[in-house]
Amino acid sequence: MHLPEFLTLADFGEIRITGHRIGLFHLVRRYNDGASADTLVYQYPTLSLSLVNRVIAFYRVHGENVDAYLKICQESLEQQLADSPRIDAASLRSRMEAVQHAHASLASDCENRITFLP
Repeated sequence: MHLPEFLTLADFGEIRITGHRIGLFHLVRRYNDGASADTLVYQYPTLSLSLVNRVIAFYRVHGENVDAYLKICQESLEQQLADSPRIDAASLRSRMEAVQHAHASLASDCENRITFLP
């Protein structure tokens, strides 16, 4: 698929809106979820309405290729989520309390070691 000047192939194969960090995946996904061009401009205020309309027009012409790209992106996101470690709230709270206790102990130890000169 040949990309027009308003789309750029970025790192790791991500297609972004040229000059922005906004991905084609996010824009088209929201469009497919029912967002209008005006809504997309509201959600992404750095994009102009004409640029959003050009992206949507590109999608309409190259829908099959863009849909295949979206599928690859979605699968990649799902794999990243599956590979990421899970930390439940109770475990995180326990770890935070341990860190706070360690900081308090260190602060107390430092205060006890400070000597003041007359």
